[in-house]
Amino acid sequence: MTGYAADLDLAHLLADAADAVSTARFRALDLRVEAKPDLTPVSDADTAVEREIRALLATHRPADGLLGEEYGAQPATRPEGRRWVIDPIDGTKNFVRGVPVWATLIALLEGDRPVLGLVSAPALGRRWWAAEGAGAYAGRDRATGEPIRVSGVGRLADASFCYSSLTGWEDAGRLDAVLDLMRDCWRSRAYGDFYGYMLLAEGALDVMVEPELSLWDVAALVPIVAEAGGTITDLSGAPALASGPVGEHSAVASNGALHADILARLGPPAAR
Repeated sequence: MTGYAADLDLAHLLADAADAVSTARFRALDLRVEAKPDLTPVSDADTAVEREIRALLATHRPADGLLGEEYGAQPATRPEGRRWVIDPIDGTKNFVRGVPVWATLIALLEGDRPVLGLVSAPALGRRWWAAEGAGAYAGRDRATGEPIRVSGVGRLADASFCYSSLTGWEDAGRLDAVLDLMRDCWRSRAYGDFYGYMLLAEGALDVMVEPELSLWDVAALVPIVAEAGGTITDLSGAPALASGPVGEHSAVASNGALHADILARLGPPAAR
């Protein structure tokens, strides 16, 4: 396998533990939900999953750095710059409403380069993973995983286009561009959060775009899309999670063949 085989084994172990915690709290009548300072929801499942993952990493990778959505950053104690980036529950709004489209996102970065990603969506009975140079896979668990690949669609008129909420694009001043793009594509749907990117990696759709993301929202997605043969950048065409403040990332993911056209259509207003 690759030089990340042991890390991938650990990522699956982390996901197994996370799934056990999150599924026990999904649709629980006593689920506790609070509002964070930015008014986004956080449930007791979010915090419990992250605590579980942190405890396992403290045992198995004590020298690695760690960034989690709920409890912040923990620096590495060795100079290589390795760090794990965790979103304990991506899709918390779905989770608290009983919608099964949510997942734990686990990434390993070397510097700013994501070298491993795993997305586990236990309520959907599906998991996706990839390590640099080893391809991308999906299945109910690692034992049932099969290789996945992006589509070969080459025209927008034949493309299935996926997006996040339209309000984010309106806030970014690019709503008209997104609506025009949707009209020119064969189909458009807002699956949202991690799921659009995973469907892209499987070849079920062809484009997924979001105007604003935090590092933990996107880090795990990058290796999976890339190893499935796709392209993922920010709106300027730079690597999707080149260094930048939390909350200031964007993502344009495609099967590769459509990428230049999508970037041209969604670039900064002054450039169009």
